[in-house]
Amino acid sequence: MVGASGGLGGALARHYAVPGERLLLWGRDAGRLDAIARECRAAGALVEVRSQDLADLPRSLDALLHDDAADPIGLALFAAGLGDIRAEGELVEDAALVAQLAAINFAAPAAMAAALAERMARRGTGRIVLVGSAAGFHPLPFAAAYAGSKAGLARFADALRLAVKPHGVAVTLVSPGFIDSPGGRQVPAPPALLLSPEEAATRVADAAHRRAAHVVISWPFAALRLLDRMLPRPLRDRLLQSLTPASIR
Repeated sequence: MVGASGGLGGALARHYAVPGERLLLWGRDAGRLDAIARECRAAGALVEVRSQDLADLPRSLDALLHDDAADPIGLALFAAGLGDIRAEGELVEDAALVAQLAAINFAAPAAMAAALAERMARRGTGRIVLVGSAAGFHPLPFAAAYAGSKAGLARFADALRLAVKPHGVAVTLVSPGFIDSPGGRQVPAPPALLLSPEEAATRVADAAHRRAAHVVISWPFAALRLLDRMLPRPLRDRLLQSLTPASIR
């Protein structure tokens, strides 16, 4: 589990924490990661933790392959990610922010998933879940880096799925909408569209169990994806621009 110190990642860790289950939890926030690990151990799971910054991709890849060599990973969930929007007073997102989100939301999970998929394919079995975002299907003018990085991950996940499916490996892309977590609250959302991390984790786990190719959570965001495709571009553009939070317009 990569991203276990986040809201959704922590909920996923707790979801899979059953007696005797082995969990390998990665996260940036060492304190929060240790707290989640204690909860999972109290539930009877066998837990190892690794505090790792995915921005250091060579070290992350080495650590992942070391962990897989020590005990082959059967199910890998990549739930790490950064969410951000254009800062107040700026016309476009800062270039450094664009680079950071591209590294954490796309380059790191894609490279790690590819490395692990190759190992799994040689073993003839395995499941990989990449957590993207419903934002990846829309060109959000106030969050171009976030939407773009998640769009890249979505296309990569689909391509990787096709590459390793003949070798017994399932790759699932999950595209959540608004999750009630610190990152998810940056963009104001109607309460009816907010999912708790626990509910989102249940749906992610169900998609992994079914070896689904792609699941959008929840239905309003699946409908918005269709609407985005159907609307004439000028009308779609005006709609997306209207979603910009008032604080940064």
